[in-house]
Amino acid sequence: MAGLDLRPASECKYDILSLGEIMIRLDPGEERIHTTRHFRVWEGGGEYNVARGLKRCFGKRAAVVTAAVDNPVGRLLEDLIFQGGVSTEYIRWVPYDGIGRKVRVGLNFTERGFGVRAAIGCSDRAHSAASQLTKSDIDWDAIFGRDGIRWFHTGGIFAGLSETTRDVILEAVTAAKRHGTIVSYDLNFRNSLWKDIGGQAKAREVNRAIASHVDVMIGNEEDFTAALGFEVKGLDKSFSKLDPTNFKKMIEAAVQEFPNFKAVATTLRNARTASVNDWGAVLYMDGQFHDAILREGLEIYDRVGGGDSFASGLIYGLMEGKSPSEAVNYGAAHGALAMTTPGDTTTASLAEVEKVMKGSGARVDR
Repeated sequence: MAGLDLRPASECKYDILSLGEIMIRLDPGEERIHTTRHFRVWEGGGEYNVARGLKRCFGKRAAVVTAAVDNPVGRLLEDLIFQGGVSTEYIRWVPYDGIGRKVRVGLNFTERGFGVRAAIGCSDRAHSAASQLTKSDIDWDAIFGRDGIRWFHTGGIFAGLSETTRDVILEAVTAAKRHGTIVSYDLNFRNSLWKDIGGQAKAREVNRAIASHVDVMIGNEEDFTAALGFEVKGLDKSFSKLDPTNFKKMIEAAVQEFPNFKAVATTLRNARTASVNDWGAVLYMDGQFHDAILREGLEIYDRVGGGDSFASGLIYGLMEGKSPSEAVNYGAAHGALAMTTPGDTTTASLAEVEKVMKGSGARVDR
C-alpha cells in the first residue's frame, strides 16, 4: 500500500471536487416532521458536505459537480451553496417543466432524535435533476485536465440514486485517475436507496465496480458489509460493539481484494441513545492501523453529517501531509464537533478542531 501522491496545488484550480446530489434539508428543529408547523432550511448531501467542510473549516478551494433545476427552489439551493463557499462553476442547470413532473430539487426531511427516540430521515428526491445526470453530460477531461483537481470525492449515495448515476461515477473516477487526481469514496450505504432497485446485491455489484478505481475508501461499521460484502465477525445486528479488532481484520481483507486502496478508514459508532454515542475511527495506511481517540459518551445534538465531517477532516490531514495518526484524529474530532450543531454541514473552525484534538474541555472560551 503506497502513500498518496497529490498533484501540486499550483497546477490545480481546486483542491477538492465532489460529485453528488445536493438537497434542500427541511428541519423541524426540536419538533417532529409529522406534527411541526415550520421548518428551517439547510442544504446538504453526503458528497457535497465533504467539499463544504474542506472549504469552511479547513480553507481549501472547493467545487461541486451536480445538476439543479432552474427555478426559485433551485436558486435557493444555489444561494445556500454560495454561503458555504463552494464553487457552483460545474453545476448543470436544467430547465423547469412548470410543475416538477420531469425534474425537481430533491428534498430531505430530517428529524433529530433524542434519548430513546431515534433520528428520522425522510427523502423526497425522485426525478431530481442530479439523479438524471448521464454519461457525457460532464466534460471530465476539461475539469481534471484543463482546470486541474487535486482530490475528487464521491460516494454510494449518488451511486444509488438511479441507473445512470453509477455510470457517471465510473466515467468520473476513470478520468480522475487518468489525470493523476486522488479519488476518495464514501460507501454511505442507505437501504432506502437500494431496496427497490435490487437491494444489497445490487449495491455490492455497483460499489465493487467503483471500488477498483478508489485510492481512499471510507465507510462506517455497516457500510463495508452492506455495500462491499466484507463481514465484520463478532458484530451484533445493532452495530453496537466498538472493539476495533474485527474491523481491522475486515479492512485487511478489503485491502487484499482491492490493492489499489492506499488508505481505508472506518468510523465506529455505538448509539447508546440518540443523544449519547460512543464515537471513534480507524485508519489503515502504509500497512499500519491508526486509532483515533475514542470519545465515549459523546453528546449528540444532530448526528446527520458526522460521517461526512469525519471524511473532510481525514482528507484535510492527508492532503496536508499529516501523519496517518494525525489525519484520522482530524477526522474524528471534526465529526464530533459537527454533531454538536444543527444541519448537515460543519460550523467548526480549524482552531476548534485542533483544540478538541488536544483534549481541551468545554469551558467557556472568553
